[in-house]
Amino acid sequence: MFLRFASFLLLQGLAGIAGYFLVQRFEPLWGALAGALAGGFLWMLLDSARGFRLMRWLQAGESTELHLGFGFWGEVADRTRRQMRSRERRVAEGDTKLQDFLAALQASPNGVVLLDAAGRIEWFNQMAGQHFGFDARRDMLQHFGNLVRDPGFASYYAGQEFSHGLVMPGRENTGSKPVQLSVHLHPYGEGRNLLLSRDITALEQAEAMRRDFVANVSHEIRTPLTVLAGFVETLQTLPLDEAEQGKYLGLMSQQATRMQSLVDDLLTLSRLEGSPAPSGADLVDMVQLLQQCKQEAHNLSVLLWGRAQDIQFTVADAVAVTGSATEIHSAVFNLIGNAVRYTPADKTIVVQWRKTGDGEAELSVQDTGPGIAPEHLPRLTERFYRVDRSRSRDTGGTGLGLAIVKHVAQRHGAELLIESVPGRGSTFRLRFKAARLRMH
Repeated sequence: MFLRFASFLLLQGLAGIAGYFLVQRFEPLWGALAGALAGGFLWMLLDSARGFRLMRWLQAGESTELHLGFGFWGEVADRTRRQMRSRERRVAEGDTKLQDFLAALQASPNGVVLLDAAGRIEWFNQMAGQHFGFDARRDMLQHFGNLVRDPGFASYYAGQEFSHGLVMPGRENTGSKPVQLSVHLHPYGEGRNLLLSRDITALEQAEAMRRDFVANVSHEIRTPLTVLAGFVETLQTLPLDEAEQGKYLGLMSQQATRMQSLVDDLLTLSRLEGSPAPSGADLVDMVQLLQQCKQEAHNLSVLLWGRAQDIQFTVADAVAVTGSATEIHSAVFNLIGNAVRYTPADKTIVVQWRKTGDGEAELSVQDTGPGIAPEHLPRLTERFYRVDRSRSRDTGGTGLGLAIVKHVAQRHGAELLIESVPGRGSTFRLRFKAARLRMH
């Protein structure tokens, strides 16, 4: 301000001196006064021109350089320019943070939808688009309830009670392929809502499997326990001779053995599901393993049928497999054991180990039992699934054998193939990839 005032006085003084000398022959004082007034007017014109340039620059909102020199307007221009640049940096930083935040929401495994006070969609991420079938160009600012016509969600939104979530079917939900979403609204701001969605189909299926598993285990154990309790009560309350006592004790031993088999299979499944994958450095001698299974199958056949069945073992190729000997033995003997249980005593069972034409190796167990209807084949590896429940229990089956085989196959990169013709028998094939094979 001092320079501004000084420049004004200086210009007036110079103009006054000039006027004094120009008109000194006539009225020098009036000439000086006129010069001073003219200088002040000139200074005001120049100052106003600089102010007008600054005003136009501010109105244009440009961040380009504006050179007004020194003085008041130059200082105003410099300070304004610095403030504008600072504001632009803050805006740019805010935009960067906003984009980072939106990118993080896009990367979220959950669906995110921002709703305004009227329930219209302000923004959503890609996962929400998949969950509800939204299109960014088509559905932005549309009412969520008009796009997602679910009665459960409509009641949930209308109730305005968002302390809990809602489970509703997803966009791709079908009878054969259910899709379940967990949806939860979180109020924020002035009437706005943040909607979070999560695909819980796998969790729902796992929970259903857990419930079925617990129910099946309870049922499988309750039956022999009930029989044992009945036999114990009979032995305690009735006067039985030695032969009758021996009969009841034998039946009790049979039920106890059945429970032991069930517990052993459950522990095997638990170990398969919870342990690390088998090492590829250990070799399993399939020739030796099949010799062991042959003796065990003979013993099981005598136990179940009173005499040994015709079980033919053929080893076409001496090929070893990398993996766990215990697990592979469990899978192989479960297949052979099932064939022994379901093949009549006078029929034949064929077990073969060979290399296939594509470099893989295959263990096949072929029986001549009653066979399995086609509708049962897809579910045979489910836990406790039985085609004939009463017959499976009579032969000592737990309903977990093929589930164990499936887990062992998956852990060794193998494939379980099942073929069956009702009335003619079944063939179970356990096929190992070429990468798992080693020649002796």
